[in-house]
Order: sequence, then C-alpha cells, then structure tokens
Amino acid sequence: MLRRFPLLAVCLLWTATFLPAGAQDAPKTDKPKAESVKETQSTTKHSTTVNGAKLEYEATAGTLVLRDDDGKPRASVFYVAYVKSDVKDAATRPLTFAFNGGPGSSSVWLHLGTFGPRRIALDDNGKSLAPPYKLVDNEATLLDATDIVFIDPVSTGYSRAAPGVDAKQFHGVQEDVEANASFIRQYVTKYRRWNSPKFLAGESYGTTRAAALSNYLQDQDGLNLNGVILISSVLNFGTIRFDEGNDLPYPLFLPSYTATAWYHKKLTPELQGDLTKALAEAEKFALNEYATALLKGASLSSEERQSVARQLARLTGLSEEYVLRSDLRVDASRFRKELLRKDERTVGRFDSRFQGTDLDAVGDRPDYDPSYGVVQGAYTALVNQYLRNELKYETDLTYRILTDKVQPWNYGGARNRYLNVAPSLRQAMTKNPGVRVFVASGLYDLATPYFATRHTFDHLGLDRKQYGRVTYEQYPAGHMMYIESASLVKLKKDLAKFVKAGE
Repeated sequence: MLRRFPLLAVCLLWTATFLPAGAQDAPKTDKPKAESVKETQSTTKHSTTVNGAKLEYEATAGTLVLRDDDGKPRASVFYVAYVKSDVKDAATRPLTFAFNGGPGSSSVWLHLGTFGPRRIALDDNGKSLAPPYKLVDNEATLLDATDIVFIDPVSTGYSRAAPGVDAKQFHGVQEDVEANASFIRQYVTKYRRWNSPKFLAGESYGTTRAAALSNYLQDQDGLNLNGVILISSVLNFGTIRFDEGNDLPYPLFLPSYTATAWYHKKLTPELQGDLTKALAEAEKFALNEYATALLKGASLSSEERQSVARQLARLTGLSEEYVLRSDLRVDASRFRKELLRKDERTVGRFDSRFQGTDLDAVGDRPDYDPSYGVVQGAYTALVNQYLRNELKYETDLTYRILTDKVQPWNYGGARNRYLNVAPSLRQAMTKNPGVRVFVASGLYDLATPYFATRHTFDHLGLDRKQYGRVTYEQYPAGHMMYIESASLVKLKKDLAKFVKAGE
C-alpha cells in the first residue's frame, strides 16, 4: 500500500491521512533490548491442500541480523519463510522474496492476503467479516510453485535497528535497497539457495523496491534473478503525483475513473452497457484529445475546451460544469468525493468499488479511505494471533503493520524531482536476458492506476524485441486485487504460470 507525503518525489502506498491514531505503536515496545540482537527462529511443520494434492511445508518465523563490515549488528530483520518439505534438491526449487510497500508497511498484506498458505477469510468482494476474524487454508497459495520468504523492512513488523544504531540509516530509497539486498544475500547463503531460481515480488512501493533491487542485486552481489513480480506497480512517481505543473496523471487516471463510474452505474447508457468499450474509448481519448488539450494549456480554444469537458463528463460520470470549474483537471481525491456526492457517499482510493460516508457531505475531499477500513482490523488481529499461535514466534515487540516511524523517507537523488526507478529495471533486464517481469493491476485502483503502469512500461526504453519478457494482467478489483475471490484465483493461476516459465 502507498503513502503520500509533501515532497515532489513522493506518492507512496499509504497516505498519512489514512493512518489512524490507533495505529501508533506503543512506546514501551518500540526498541529491542540489547541482548535481543541475536538471530531468532521458530520452525513449525504444516500441511495444506492445493489443487486436490497434499502439500507439506515448514514455516520459519525468525530474524536475521544485518552487520557492518566489522561484524557489529546494524539491524534485526524479521521474516517468515515457507519451504516445501521433502524436496530432494533445494537448488532446483524456485525461491521468491516478497514484501509490501508504504514505505512503512510490513509484508502482512501479501503474506496473509494471497501468497502464503494461510489467508484471512473475506467475503467474495473482499470485505472482512465481523470479528472474531478467521484464518483459512489458502488454496491459492503460491507455495506449490515456489518457496516464499516474506520480509519486513527495518522499522516494520518485528524488524528493528540495533541498539545504538540510528534507524534513519534504513529509511530511504537507497538505504532500503541496500538493507534488503543484504538480507537476501544473507538468506541465500545461510540456507544454501544461491543457485535456486530466484524471484522478487512487491506490491505498491514494494514494486519500487523490487525494481531498484533487481539491478542492485546483480550489480553489487552478482545475484541474478529469474523474475520480478510487480503488483499494483509504481516505478515513476511522476505518473501518479497530482502537482501543480504536472499534467501527466490526469489522462493516466482517466480510464480508472471510467471503470469506477461504470461500477457505480454513473455512465451514460451507451457506455454503461459495455465496460470494455467504455475503457477503450477512455484510453483513446486520454492519449489523444485530452493529452493534447492539457498540453495546450491557456492556448486551448473555448470550443476545444468545451468539447473536451463534454467528453470528460461523459467518461467520468461527473457534471460538465464540475469538469470546467476544475479546468479539465480532476485529481483522484476530488473524483472520489464528487462521483457519488448526490448520494452523500465517497469511493475508495485503494479500491473504488467500496463506498464511505463523510461528516461533511459538501467537502472537497474524502475524510478517509473506506477500502482500507474494510480490511485493516482483520489483518491486524490475525497476523498477531497467527505468528504466536500457529508459528510459535514469541516476542515483546509490537508488530508494526503500518508505521510512520520510517518518515521522513530519504529520496536521495530524487529530491526536487519525481522518483523514477524504471531505469533500474530496464538495466536489470538489459544486462540479464533471463529475467522476466510480471505486472498485475487492479481495474478499480485509484492509487496506482493500470494506465499509469502501462505508460511507465511503454516508456521503459527496452529494445522493442525485449518487451515480450513483460507480462501484463488486469483484475476486476483494486490495489489489493487478491481480496476479491475471483481475482485471487486468477492471480494464483497467472503467477504459477509465470514462475514455471522462469525456472
């Protein structure tokens, strides 16, 4: 998930607006004791059923200690690893390192939402049931195709900087990449997995991390990947950051506005009947008349302006008057507030299928993201219960699901410009012809919209013959598309095929 802060370089998975007061971590459990900077491990044996076949596996919840060149502890990084049992040669077994985003998010969302052997029970649309919440076996787990290691970056989950070490050393684009690369290098060494087919899987800012890591690992450590999995991708932040002077996001968000209006039945009859047709029209308009109109700025004629406003209103479900008063530029937050204003409802940012209600129905922007609210409680309760009760991992630390303790995030060379790690991914793909990329996007994602992702890859700069190494898939859900049952099943099928092809 993605967080937004007032820097040109920033627009990440979770916004500060959506971090509830109750999510603040208890100060008495913030820091590990000095004697706790040791590697810990709890390994338990389990079994599940996938596609009618029994799958036995070991789950290891533990920490690896990152050290400096003198051997002094720098940080303790928490992870949960799932390894299929009774594998004759682990070096032939694929291995996937997975993480979420934020920055400031633990890996709980991919862990208990889609990849892991256990998942949180939700209704078919992705809404959590009433407590007590329930964990169930995940038939869509990726464990039948690959071993999986879920990493919590420093200051998230149970991961902490060592006593006496300033945690800020890990809170930045490059710092984060280096720390996670160190963990991966250490893990494959300790568990003798250097020659396993290796994959990275990230969601939201986790895709930013994965893209940067893909090049760093092979350049600095000689560790080549077989594949990179990008779920709800953001590599170029200029595509999603609504700022004065940056018109790029407006046409790139438009198809997702159209999808959202279609879902809530706000389009005109000729568009409402066929979503595929509506999206095709929105994409064509976005790349042509709309992009041209924004580029012209004040030189746009009154007739052209009126024509563009008319089309925008038709494709978004908003009024023509509202579009004109917005100077043809409706950012995502205002769209979420305006679309269902007459019904006194808002739509979600992570998943625009969900509706919310605000105290002020005439306000400019939503009070909160209802699509985060429907899952936050279940994920928080069950990851805490699962780690202790089923994986037998004991600690007095607070498990930080989502924390602001990583802020301010250091954007390094991206200060005063938009962070863009797409060149790192291009370099990794150019230098390593064996690496392939899987890109998953949710149709109703208003945080990292699918058309912005396509724009980034269309401008990746790869040799045109190499674009066949990129696989795109789209799902009828939002940012966390796997909370929707049909999308979960499709995502598993698509990823299993991708991993198999990359072995």
